[in-house]
Amino acid sequence: MVSTTPHPSEAPLPTLNKLGVSSIPENIDAPKIASEWFASFADRVASGDVDGIISLLIESSFDSAFPETGNQPSVYWRDALSLTWDFRTFEGTARIRKFLADRLQDAKVSNLQLKTTNDGQGLAPFFAQPFPDLAWIMGMFTFETNVGLASGIFRLVPTLDKQQELQWKAHCIFTNLEDLKGFPEKIGHLRNQESDHGKWESLREKEKSFENGDPTVLVVGGGQSGLEIAARLKLLGVQTLIIEKNERVGDNWRNRYDALCLHDPVWSDHMPYIPFPPNWPTFTPAKKLANWLEFYAESMELDVWTSSTVSHIQRDNLTGLYKVTVQLGGQKGERIFTVKHVIFATGFAGGSAHMPTYPGMDKFKGQILHSTQHKKATDHLGKKVVLIGSCTSAHDLGVDYYDHGIDVTMYQRSSTYVISVQKGVRILFSGLFDETGPPTIVADRISASFPNLLNLGVSHRATLAIEEVDKETLEGLRRVGFRLNRGYKDAGVLLTAFTKAGGYYLDVGGSQYVIDGKIKLKNDANLESFTETGLKFADGSELPADVVVFCTGLGQARDVVGQILDPETFQKVGEIWGIDDEGEFNGIWGDLGAPNLWFMMGNLSLCRFYSKHLALQIKAIEEGIFGERYQAKA
Repeated sequence: MVSTTPHPSEAPLPTLNKLGVSSIPENIDAPKIASEWFASFADRVASGDVDGIISLLIESSFDSAFPETGNQPSVYWRDALSLTWDFRTFEGTARIRKFLADRLQDAKVSNLQLKTTNDGQGLAPFFAQPFPDLAWIMGMFTFETNVGLASGIFRLVPTLDKQQELQWKAHCIFTNLEDLKGFPEKIGHLRNQESDHGKWESLREKEKSFENGDPTVLVVGGGQSGLEIAARLKLLGVQTLIIEKNERVGDNWRNRYDALCLHDPVWSDHMPYIPFPPNWPTFTPAKKLANWLEFYAESMELDVWTSSTVSHIQRDNLTGLYKVTVQLGGQKGERIFTVKHVIFATGFAGGSAHMPTYPGMDKFKGQILHSTQHKKATDHLGKKVVLIGSCTSAHDLGVDYYDHGIDVTMYQRSSTYVISVQKGVRILFSGLFDETGPPTIVADRISASFPNLLNLGVSHRATLAIEEVDKETLEGLRRVGFRLNRGYKDAGVLLTAFTKAGGYYLDVGGSQYVIDGKIKLKNDANLESFTETGLKFADGSELPADVVVFCTGLGQARDVVGQILDPETFQKVGEIWGIDDEGEFNGIWGDLGAPNLWFMMGNLSLCRFYSKHLALQIKAIEEGIFGERYQAKA
């Protein structure tokens, strides 16, 4: 149920009242409307008519990013590499006009084609009305630039012309680089056509050894992000070596606590080139994912050195190359590579624990550990366990402890956003990443076509709708004193993850354990110190404990870079994760600050889509066709 009181997060939304439209006509001919609009758009893009393009967009009053007020909706153009060689979102006609004037002619956009049928690459134009006062026609198209093949998505909303006649104009356009001309991925009919009778194994061993030279790209970390970028690069013909500290690919999931399971549904988690089988469970157990990652690396013939660590990276300022020192496992010594590109695929602090400190921890006679060090509940049979934290790992561990008859208390330090996976998450993914949705590649483009600045309002609306279906659980949590919030700017889980990488729980059943008192709750006072036998709080209360598990997340992504990169180059490295004033991610998949130094991270869904963008940038650099990143701001 949508609130009747406007919320600041809704300011960008093109609602009917802001557009001056009282109602939507019945029997809208979406293909006809989209086709007519697109014909005008294509003509004006091809001729470089910036003013003409602007006339096809809605008018907007744009004051600042994440506007707090505004009576008119915002208009957006998001570009992923195709026109800017960067990830940029331009809000308001002034910024869009400046961007188009600067980039349209140089990009040499041509051959614009509207998608008119539904297939594996796109959808025909259609009408959608996600909320009673929010409606649009969505269309997909393809185009070319001077160096690339690209795709686009537009959304048209109803407005009134000077004669008060209904007309449709764009409120959001997304342009996206798909491939480089002349450098296609080696898939389908471009796959290896040779018959390597009896030679395959020896050829693979030789390829993996790099005995005759160094790779072009070295990837630090062999989790899903490292594997996916290596797969993308391999199929673009770029030699890539992954250095993985664990003994086996997948150990970053395999070695976590036994109760760990993905809370994202399978439809959003497919990896590039090899989707999960149709009988795969909706929510993937961690150890099952670990085995899949190992299978993926073998099937895609990725070059991975396990039980090895990167100890130092030094950039040569004269050549621009990176000297990477790798410590080999099993007392095999070290090897020094000289490579053109280094990709960090180490996630948040390489999986290292974020462990707060409190007075008295050294005096505590029990056991203190982080959730990353925890394995199974039966390690603590007969103990009193306190979990510090109230998000995913705290709930996972709490359920596991209770199910094994162990006394467990959750200490909640701050409020938490809670959303059910069975009802709430399905609303978020409905019609896109589910059994009824389009092909994954199409769903990815649609998802990426919503700029995060626009997502703020859309997600706020979705958050309110989710609260209705989760009402019973949320009321139960409030009844027992569990502190709740609505996420970042009241916009739910996605933007909370994008900005904080934590602070939420995708409820797979743990909330009911809290409601029923099976997982005890403590949150009425600040934790002050440890004692010999437990925890002491600011109000004088104490909580006995034999085991304290910090469920407090991981460290900062940037920390790993600083530990092994030379100090001079590290000074150039900017923020990693979180979003900037355009709603774009900081530092990942693109410009990290230092030349040819990259950071690849995200959940399976983000990695699947943006791994190709990172690979295309590296390939373009290697082939000498990479342009300048567009930096201008209106």
